[in-house]
Amino acid sequence: MILVVGATGNLGGMITRGLLARGKDVRILVREGRNYAPFVSAGATPFIGDLKDRASLDAACQDVDTVVTTATAIIRQPPDTIESVDDLGYRNLIEAAKAAGVRHFVFTSALGSSLDSESGMTYTVLMPNLYIEVWAGIVVAAPLAQGKPVTLVGEASHRHSMVAMRDAASFAIAAIDNPAARNATIVIGGPEPVSWTDVVLAAERIVGHQIETRSVAPGESIEGLPPGVSGMFSAMETYDSAIDMDETARTFGVTLTRIEEGLRTILQVPVAG
Repeated sequence: MILVVGATGNLGGMITRGLLARGKDVRILVREGRNYAPFVSAGATPFIGDLKDRASLDAACQDVDTVVTTATAIIRQPPDTIESVDDLGYRNLIEAAKAAGVRHFVFTSALGSSLDSESGMTYTVLMPNLYIEVWAGIVVAAPLAQGKPVTLVGEASHRHSMVAMRDAASFAIAAIDNPAARNATIVIGGPEPVSWTDVVLAAERIVGHQIETRSVAPGESIEGLPPGVSGMFSAMETYDSAIDMDETARTFGVTLTRIEEGLRTILQVPVAG
C-alpha cells in the first residue's frame, strides 16, 4: 500500500494518477472539504486526515509500505503555515510512519528535508528546481493572456534548469522501487539550463510573433506579482542553477521535458501538423 499525502495538489495528483495507472494500491490522505472524488473513481482509497492531526496520521499509515508526500503550506491560507505544516506537520507524519512500520518515505519539496536514516525508514528526498508550469505560467503566460508585456529582471541572463511538474512526478513514482533512490537526496531539473530571455524566445516561437517585454531593476516591484513572488523572481538574476540531469534521468528512466514543450502546454498551443 502506498499512501500519498498531497494528492489534491497539482504534483500530488499527477503522482496519484501515475501510480493508479501502474496498478498500484493507493491510499490518499485528504483534508475535509477537498475534492478527491476523481481519485476515488480512478481506484484510490481516501482517508480523511491532516498533517496537524497526529492521530489521523497514525491511522492513515497503518498497513502502508511507502509514503509519498508533496503537501506544503506555501500556497495555503492561515491557520496553515510553513511551521504548522511543513515543519511540525511533517514531523508528525514521519513519526506516525515510523511507528506504523512504513519502510520507505518519499518526500518532494524544493525546501528539502531533515529526513535521514535515523528515522528508521529508507528515505528519498526529491528537490525539484523551478517548475516550468508555475514560473513560466506566472512570468510569461499570465501577462500574454492579459495582453500585457512580459516583465524581466535586469538582463535576464542567469540560467536555470527548469523542470516540468510531470517529470518531478515521474521521479517520485520511480523512486518508490528504484534502489538508487534509497537514502538519497536528489536534485531535479530540466534537460538544459535556460535564461528568462531564452524562455521568452521559446514562447515567441510557439505563438508565432514577437512578445513585448519590459525590464525592471533587480529588487524593483513587479506589477501583478505578490511581493514575495516578485522578490523570488528578482533573486533569480543573482545566481545560476544549472543541473546536469543526464545520469539522473537515465537512472530513473525519466524523459525530461524541454522548455519549449513545457511552454506549449502552458500556452495551450498545439503542435503544428
